[in-house]
Amino acid sequence: MPSSSKGTARAGTLFLVATPIGNLEDITLRALRTLKEASCIACEDTRHTQKLLNHYGISKRLVSYHEHNELTRAAELVVELEQGASVALVSDAGMPAISDPGHHLVSLCRRHHIPVVPIPGASALVAALAASGISTESFLFLGFPPSRAGQRRRALGELKSSPHTLVFYEAPHRLVETLRDAQEVFGEREAVAAREVTKVHEEFLSGTLGQLCAAFEKKPPRGEITLLISGAAGSASHGAAHPDGDGRKVSLAARVEAIARESGVDRKTALKFAARELGLTRREAYKQMLLGRSPGPS
Repeated sequence: MPSSSKGTARAGTLFLVATPIGNLEDITLRALRTLKEASCIACEDTRHTQKLLNHYGISKRLVSYHEHNELTRAAELVVELEQGASVALVSDAGMPAISDPGHHLVSLCRRHHIPVVPIPGASALVAALAASGISTESFLFLGFPPSRAGQRRRALGELKSSPHTLVFYEAPHRLVETLRDAQEVFGEREAVAAREVTKVHEEFLSGTLGQLCAAFEKKPPRGEITLLISGAAGSASHGAAHPDGDGRKVSLAARVEAIARESGVDRKTALKFAARELGLTRREAYKQMLLGRSPGPS
């Protein structure tokens, strides 16, 4: 029988509490109330979380929960939860279990029919995506790419034809290598490196993959980085005018068919990408498809 959980505070509940990713004011009133009412707070780094609690005058028992003790500590926390405790799980920044510890505890709670309640809040990937200027209509969040060069290039190769905006987290000392590999695999595409999002030194650097690589080779990056890369249908390789082999303008219908074939998407999605490339609204593009007209001025 399917299990369910309701978003109400009660004993025997695991709360996944999003914490600030930089600016301490980026926390919800609901999150603060949950932290105050929980029996204990499970956190990656007790010292880091204590600073947040001190800032808001919260005194609570802290339990370390990180990638090195996750298997054993999750079982211990489930015992407490089954005995009626309410546990607030936090990471050092953002939402627990998203490129951070927490999945094992959530999975274990679900298997033991313990309610799991998310308390949403700040997210580096969502904030960076919204402010990047790259398409937000569809995206893939892929966490940290593999640290080994060969594995990383293979992973990027599997994404080459994806029409979705690609979102990664990356360590500053590996960013140049990742940009170089992405340029080699994808060719030149639009990209944005969002650095220290919501913090004092927040910075968004945009350009092609090659331009970003050159910029960071000249001035090595610091801090936490979210890397966004445009999808295949929006890459420079498709061109803006879409001429055929004889330099003639290709019809919108032909462009839609080409994107569908090259990117492996359905015609509705391909029409969306083609409209974006040509600076048309989806309604205008749809009308042109019905009328069989060629895009743009003659």
